[in-house]
Amino acid sequence: MNCKREVYLDYSASTPVDPRVLDAMMPYFSEIYGNSTSSHRQGQLGENAIEDARARVAKVLNCKPSEVVFTSCGSESDNLAIRGAAWRASQRGKPTRLITTPVEHSAVINTVLQLGELMDLETVIVPVDQYGLVRLDQFAEACKGGAAVASIIYANNEVGSVNELAELATIAREHGVLFHSDAVQAGGQLSLNVEQLGLDLLSLSAHKFYGPKGVGLLYIKDGIDLPSVMTGGGHEGGRRAGTHNTAFIVGLAMALELAYAESEERLNHFRHLRDRLIDGILSRIDGAVLSGHPAERLPSHASFVLPGIDANALLMRLDLSGIAASSGSACKTGNPEPSDALLALGFTPDEAKCGLRLSVGTRTSDADVDYALEILVDAVDKLRAVKREFVA
Repeated sequence: MNCKREVYLDYSASTPVDPRVLDAMMPYFSEIYGNSTSSHRQGQLGENAIEDARARVAKVLNCKPSEVVFTSCGSESDNLAIRGAAWRASQRGKPTRLITTPVEHSAVINTVLQLGELMDLETVIVPVDQYGLVRLDQFAEACKGGAAVASIIYANNEVGSVNELAELATIAREHGVLFHSDAVQAGGQLSLNVEQLGLDLLSLSAHKFYGPKGVGLLYIKDGIDLPSVMTGGGHEGGRRAGTHNTAFIVGLAMALELAYAESEERLNHFRHLRDRLIDGILSRIDGAVLSGHPAERLPSHASFVLPGIDANALLMRLDLSGIAASSGSACKTGNPEPSDALLALGFTPDEAKCGLRLSVGTRTSDADVDYALEILVDAVDKLRAVKREFVA
């Protein structure tokens, strides 16, 4: 592929590993390599590194180290939270209803629907407004009568809207409902202070904030005893079996610390570039519509509906010109069906096939944004011209 330049605008899908994070990880690949559950010195060095990482993560989350469970990714964390909560409620004879929304990550919505089918549990899908935000009154209504868990996304992965998490958590607590949030997209950009947010369970994944792929975490509030979904050894206090990935856990902690230590500079950079993208697209592409909330959205995230423009055809043209973008969730890329999230926001099935997500990061520059706008506008014009010729 011969491109003038390459511009990566898919940071919501994944981020590059920060060199400082990589440096912190390196000793645990070939110098400190023992199994962290072993009693010898090599094993203890690994365990010490993991417990140090747990304490550093807990400081960012404002929780106890014992409340941090390391996992392989955000999807696993979501599954541990929702399946564990459902099994816990079933074992205790408590209400087993599962509450979520139609705009959740597939790791949440598919888990809820599968549990509903396999365990014959009632599932409640709370509708969202035109921005993809949960309506507080409808959520409160859904919580009446109790539930095993309510899982509400913090910041939406497709349209970037940010829910009023603390208020939703208060409502859940008033009705005795465990409250979980998939905060994978929020990691590194929004507050993760679980005490202030009032959360019982929270999922994160390191590769969204310049850490390695293949490691995540689940915050479990002290006193919430979730049965282990993954059985085996007694790792993570018996809550998640499997040999620890020491290097990646160290990388997660380092990446999370850096993200919040440098948050002011990073977020100002993100907002500037995001707004430059939004202004450029809305002013230069006829009919372009900003999807998601215009203000309450992730600093790095811009998403649109471009009526009449097939998302997959557009992404192919952008890629050939060196622009990496997406039509929505990375876990659904290439799916020809309309976006469930856009449908939930009120877009038509045809419009819901015309989504575009652009997300900026630490390496993105003004010049990158300007180049992307030039290529995008040209690609849209050409696709519309082809469509006019076909119709004629």
